[in-house]
Amino acid sequence: MSGLTIRAARDGDREAIRWLCEEAFGQPSEGKLVDALVADGDDVLELVAEKNGQIVGHVLFSTLMVESQNRSYSAVALAPLAVSPTVQKQGIGSALVDEAHRQLRLAGETLSVVLGDAAYYGRFGYTHARAASFDCEWQGEHLQALDWSADAPTKGKLVYAAAFSAL
Repeated sequence: MSGLTIRAARDGDREAIRWLCEEAFGQPSEGKLVDALVADGDDVLELVAEKNGQIVGHVLFSTLMVESQNRSYSAVALAPLAVSPTVQKQGIGSALVDEAHRQLRLAGETLSVVLGDAAYYGRFGYTHARAASFDCEWQGEHLQALDWSADAPTKGKLVYAAAFSAL
């Protein structure tokens, strides 16, 4: 993608990210979620895509715990992924997710969970079959998981960061 730069989000990006999320989702909820996750320190990885000096894409991965009978496992939740409607279907969202996955694997993360469109997230390897054994208030066909290690948990209760409770 010519002229596209993917980089870590910075404090000075907060307003642009909030505006982008509202533009992409048509409501302020996702922007407020991002603000709350960052303010609470629950952001694990946050990237933006810039084109011609403007932020046109954003992805956030936040803390997620998988609670089983005897143990808690650390994982990440992908939410939200936003691309400006003026540049959608140009691969920006895919570039953000691919780069985030690369960085998360290098950091030792073993499991990522997303609640979203199966056709879209399936292209990255997320499946509902992988998430079906997790106990979650949003359990259903849109709950999908992707693991990067044989050590990733396969069952348990998904405990999202507190900011998700406000949705």
